[in-house]
Amino acid sequence: MSESRPRLGGLLSREPHIVAAGVDVLAEALHRQAVPVERVDWRPPPPGTEESLATVLGDPRHSEANALAAGRMLGARPQLVDVRPAREVLGLERGAFLHAGPPIDWERASGPMRGALIGAMLLEDLADTPERAEQALARGAATLEPCHHHATVGPMAGLVSPSMWMFVVKDAEHGGTAYCSLNEGLGKVLRYGAYGPEVIERLRWMGAVLGPALRDAVRLRGPLDLMTLMAQAMQMGDELHNRNRAATSLLLRELAPALASSEASRADLAGVLSFIGGNDHFFLNVGMAAAKCAADAARDVPGSSLVVAMARNGTDFGIQVSGTGDRWFTGPAGVPDGLYLGSYGPADANPDIGDSAITETVGMGGFALAAAPAIVRFVGGEVPDALAATRRMYEITMAEHPALQVPLLSFRGTPAGVDVTRVVRTGILPVIDTGIAGREAGTGQVGAGLVEPPGEIFTQALHALAG
Repeated sequence: MSESRPRLGGLLSREPHIVAAGVDVLAEALHRQAVPVERVDWRPPPPGTEESLATVLGDPRHSEANALAAGRMLGARPQLVDVRPAREVLGLERGAFLHAGPPIDWERASGPMRGALIGAMLLEDLADTPERAEQALARGAATLEPCHHHATVGPMAGLVSPSMWMFVVKDAEHGGTAYCSLNEGLGKVLRYGAYGPEVIERLRWMGAVLGPALRDAVRLRGPLDLMTLMAQAMQMGDELHNRNRAATSLLLRELAPALASSEASRADLAGVLSFIGGNDHFFLNVGMAAAKCAADAARDVPGSSLVVAMARNGTDFGIQVSGTGDRWFTGPAGVPDGLYLGSYGPADANPDIGDSAITETVGMGGFALAAAPAIVRFVGGEVPDALAATRRMYEITMAEHPALQVPLLSFRGTPAGVDVTRVVRTGILPVIDTGIAGREAGTGQVGAGLVEPPGEIFTQALHALAG
């Protein structure tokens, strides 16, 4: 042995660097002796998943399939190209409604979902009182389908009826198109299950004035590159789910000249500008359609474990996966942990609801909390919590978004592309920041907070991929 080489590789002549994983007995013993220990949060896969994990990860298609699916998701170029009524773009007929989340019927519908359905019946003149609307819905008078089955997404209850106007977003890279309704604002609104006269009056104004004005403005301006706008908004402190203040301002700046040049009356134009300018969440629905475009571009890649939809209907939480087609994997939706408005509390909260988790699916929302420190206290927490949440999501995602970058993380791209196998292996669940709807139909919003999907839905998806 050479005299210059230290014995045992220098193990006995330098300070050891110890990494401990699994049970804490060794780490705790060393800690008591003042020995530095780096602890790794590791746990074995849940019992019963070992064979499926081995099958999926051992599939020779798996790595390439995930790279293809993630590449499609991150390469999407969503553009706002039009605003049109749902009856035109979705072919919705009288008595047909779309809703958020996986499939559900009236019997299993939660309070806010029932409230939104009642409101849609009143809006479409299918009933003249809430009581008669409820009776008709209980008899099966309406046809209910998930928004996701029609390339559509909707926040909270996600109700889409034929007369509602829709943002039309086209993926200039892959050719897909996605839709989302116009945002009503906050408080007592249909998407939170409220259906009072002021809710219906606002929706009718949106159909008669706001929708046509936006249609004319978007067509006059031409396609609007949403990814560039969203990237800029994230640099300005939005995470593009619960905070859309910068994105709404940027959108209004892009559309204002065309709105001013439209044929809308002075009074209508003032109303439209005031409504958008006073609604910091207005961009949310545009961003959701953009995210839907990106997620749909990654669908139907055989062997891929990439999650392409996360959605809740107020009763169930469901996901869809690239390699398993349109199949839903569902479990019970949980109640968000957060802050409540006024005198409301956890007892007033409905389980999680909405398609808006499509934003987290592609690397926004809860996955980008580190980009939006101003929102942290709104959902309950501190800035270090936001940084930790975003960093944790890197462990269960396939890539970093090249356009959506986090200044506080040295402009690192947001974690994007949830991988079923990584969720199961690590036990780390996606974090979603969301509004909280009141449990009783007609209540509206009662708070905002953070929520996670039920872990078993990822295990279900894993077994399906292995099958």
